[in-house]
Amino acid sequence: MKSDCIFCKIVAGQLPACKVYEDAETLAFMDIGPIVPGHTLVIPKLHIDPLTAAPPAILQKLILVVQNIARAQLSAFKADGVNVIQANGRAAGQVVPHLHFHVIPRFATDGHHWNWKPHPYAKSEEMSALAEKIKGALG
Repeated sequence: MKSDCIFCKIVAGQLPACKVYEDAETLAFMDIGPIVPGHTLVIPKLHIDPLTAAPPAILQKLILVVQNIARAQLSAFKADGVNVIQANGRAAGQVVPHLHFHVIPRFATDGHHWNWKPHPYAKSEEMSALAEKIKGALG
């Protein structure tokens, strides 16, 4: 547990949370500032940050819980879809530095729109060069 982490405080019972699911390694609870009602967070109980530091077994467990929460949202709310979001670092929009996934039920009429503005590569060579850099950094 990290003493200044809000999610660790929730895991320890020091802060309240509206829990949806809990087991020995994971916790899912309602986001207090939802993008859409039903927005749920899935976290490891162990303090981990960033994603790249997570042991594979914990990631496997987390993604299975994410899948189950998404399935439950689709069923319980008759949602039209689900967004699963995971951000790493302030530049990516991460607010709480504790590994977490956002599971957000989506509805055709929910009025939420992402501010995603695609910018195509000017040249396919640039895309290929970046792909090669990623390939070269894979371990």
